[in-house]
Amino acid sequence: MLGYSLRRLGFLLLTVLLTSVIIFSVTQWLPGDVCRIILGREAGEKALDACRQDLGLEAPLPVQYLRWLADFSGGDWGQSFSTRTDIFPLVMQRLLNSLRLAVLTLLISVPLAVGLGVLAGLNEGKLVDNLISIGSLSVVGLPEFVTGILLIQLFSFELRRWGLPSLPANSSIRPEAGFVESLPSLILPAITATLVLLAYIARLTRSGVLEEMKQSYVRTADLKGLPRHIVVVRHILPNALLPTITVIAISFGWLISGLVVIENVFNYPGLGRLLVFAIDRRDLPLMQAVALVTVVGFALANLVADLVYALLNPRIRYTEGN
Repeated sequence: MLGYSLRRLGFLLLTVLLTSVIIFSVTQWLPGDVCRIILGREAGEKALDACRQDLGLEAPLPVQYLRWLADFSGGDWGQSFSTRTDIFPLVMQRLLNSLRLAVLTLLISVPLAVGLGVLAGLNEGKLVDNLISIGSLSVVGLPEFVTGILLIQLFSFELRRWGLPSLPANSSIRPEAGFVESLPSLILPAITATLVLLAYIARLTRSGVLEEMKQSYVRTADLKGLPRHIVVVRHILPNALLPTITVIAISFGWLISGLVVIENVFNYPGLGRLLVFAIDRRDLPLMQAVALVTVVGFALANLVADLVYALLNPRIRYTEGN
């Protein structure tokens, strides 16, 4: 297991390194002059040349990349062209916000989707199976912005109009707010993201349960007289959830940086919204930082998924030699 973990970590580092080359190259090919963006259209050539010299843009691209990577690894991410502030604390604050939303979404969606998937799988072809399938697919078919607006209308405006406790429609949070304090602002975005993930995870779990129920070891456990819940928890679920783990890991990466629509509907200050802000203003250092942090998040999520996969599947032995 240790050897497998070290190899996966090596693949992670290689992936991040190769992706950093792609991110740096793509941002260099974007149209526009960085110094012209910084100094404005009225800047003279001398000022532009001095700016390029100061930023090291006169050096060959490989040299610029190595400098950028060294600075990034050391925590010096430069300054944003748009906000004129240091990028590192800005990205870290947005990353913290995205992690809060991602964790709450998974805490809601994973138990709910897995539970519905198991229930549907154990009742294949019955009424409860059909209701779960139709209901989950109907919900996931709605666009995210439609779901978000409906939730705002119901749980914010309508409850307030009826004089009942309501949830905030605006999910902007103070930078210094803790998780518990910001929880009311997280609930509606988390529910919206949950509805996006629900059907996929539930149907994948259902398929895994149906597949495992056909295996001989399940029939053997039933013949031994084991209670049904013991068979499900100890025998079926550990194997049925293996494909679901990878999907949950990928979903976690998406929750960190891919909730652009949801973050805009609820005015939530997450990492995805920050990336759109950077792209809209051609803020190259901010774009590079957010993109690379996103890649690292996806890579770490997949690493955790691989390790959990190895722990849950006793038939797979990861040793130093394989």
